[in-house]
Amino acid sequence: MTEAQGPAHKRNMTRRRAVVAGGAAVAAVGIGGAIVTTASASQESGKSGASGKSGKKQPGTPGEACYKLTSETTEGPYYIDADKIRRDVTEDKEGIPFALRIKVIDSESCKPLRRAAVDIWHCDALGIYSGYEAASQGGGGGGGTPPSGAPTDAPTGTPTGTPPSGGPGGGGGGKTDPTDENRYLRGTWLTDHDGFVEFKTVFPGWYRGRAVHIHTKVHVGGKMTDAGYEGGHTCHTGQFFFDETSVLASAEVAPYATNTTERTTLTEDTIYDQSGVTGGLLKLRYKKDRIARGVQASITVGVDPDDTQEGEDWVTSTSSASATPSAS
Repeated sequence: MTEAQGPAHKRNMTRRRAVVAGGAAVAAVGIGGAIVTTASASQESGKSGASGKSGKKQPGTPGEACYKLTSETTEGPYYIDADKIRRDVTEDKEGIPFALRIKVIDSESCKPLRRAAVDIWHCDALGIYSGYEAASQGGGGGGGTPPSGAPTDAPTGTPTGTPPSGGPGGGGGGKTDPTDENRYLRGTWLTDHDGFVEFKTVFPGWYRGRAVHIHTKVHVGGKMTDAGYEGGHTCHTGQFFFDETSVLASAEVAPYATNTTERTTLTEDTIYDQSGVTGGLLKLRYKKDRIARGVQASITVGVDPDDTQEGEDWVTSTSSASATPSAS
């Protein structure tokens, strides 16, 4: 399966309405010092609000906006079924400590979705996916200076060229069989009574063709077993994204600084729809100039629990003449 180019197809690909809004504020990392909070108020508002056309406030957490927006994305080639039931997915991977807090709500009622199984999976600081180390396009190198083409403040345009065969997106795309038994930076956990689930991981790195991101799925109707989460169906497949300021800050920290892979910026990414938090942009908090000490992230994801969205039949289209298949 190849990934799509540009956001236009996303608005027409499905009847379900997903919601992605900024999550509740989280505690500052550490004591004292300036705190950087990303995902601005302008990104979180103006798309829709807590009040409908009638002026009535929609049900849900007081002060929380309930968006009726589509935000489905491709599953990508490197998904592995939910067999690691855990909240701490770090294992022994090096990187900036990253705490991810997700709230899942019903997009119709805005009420918390309880006991939904949430998957997350992402690459490590050097762009490598567990289970697919031989196929990943990430790279590390000597020295502490980012290579030419590593993070810069100014995007340079849509990436050109076709990713090499076997990498994320693989040129030919499609679901890829695992190449190894590793499962770091992957995990599944159930939402609590209030719809929250929290994961402990590391800040993701980057690889050719994609901006920094985390994959996610939401499953309902199944149950936990000794073998993992089984039964039910997947009602949402999406991705979370990181603002450029935070990614640039991470690129100054080891081991990210040794990542020799050319990076795609957020505005160049062909999966992110450029709509801010409604398109999956995380709200991040960390101490200014001390991102290495840790980052906290939050987001609210609304789904239609009766729908099925596996992310395998994501419609592909070309948004511009220069668009080429990208990684997942």
